[in-house]
Amino acid sequence: MKIHKTLLPAVAVILLLATAAVAAPAPVTLDLGPDAGNPASPIMGDHLRFWSTITNNGTRPVRGLVAWISLVEVDKGNEQPMDLEDWSAHKAVAGATLEPGGTLRTDWPMRLIRSGDYRVIVSVTDRGGDRVYTSPTVQFHVRQKPMLKAGRVVAVAAGVPVILLALLLVLKRRQRARHG
Repeated sequence: MKIHKTLLPAVAVILLLATAAVAAPAPVTLDLGPDAGNPASPIMGDHLRFWSTITNNGTRPVRGLVAWISLVEVDKGNEQPMDLEDWSAHKAVAGATLEPGGTLRTDWPMRLIRSGDYRVIVSVTDRGGDRVYTSPTVQFHVRQKPMLKAGRVVAVAAGVPVILLALLLVLKRRQRARHG
C-alpha cells in the first residue's frame, strides 16, 4: 500500500496537535481534599468534602462561570445518577468571573446517605461559551452503616417490661408491708 506524500505531513500535524491537546493542563481538577478531614473508609451518614480547582487557561476573562457537581452510582445493575438534594450537596457555583490565568477553588461537601460505589465529577461552562469542561472522576465506596441485630433487640424489648413489672411488684409489696 502506497501512502501519498502529502498525507504524511498532515498525519504528523494531527498527531502533534493531539499530543499538545493531551499535554495541556486541564481547566478543572477534583480531589478529596487531603486536609478536609474525610474519613479513610466512609460509612452511611459520614460527610465527605470534595475540592475542585477551576483555571482559566485562556487569554480572555471568563464571565458568568457555572460549575456543578454530579454524582453517579456505579453498583452493578444499579447504575444511575443521584439526586444531590438527598445527599445535602451544593448544586452549583454561578456568576463568577475568572481572569486569564485565574483560579477558583470550590469545596463541595456531601453527606453520604446510601452504601455503594460512586463516582463524582465537576463540570464547568460559562454564559458565552459553547464548551463544557469536566474534571477527572473521583471514585469512592460508602460502607453500610451497622444496624441493630434482631437477637439483641428482642432481648431488650422483652427484658425491659419484665424488669419494670418486677420493680412494680416489689414496690407494691413494700407498700403493703408498711400499711399492712
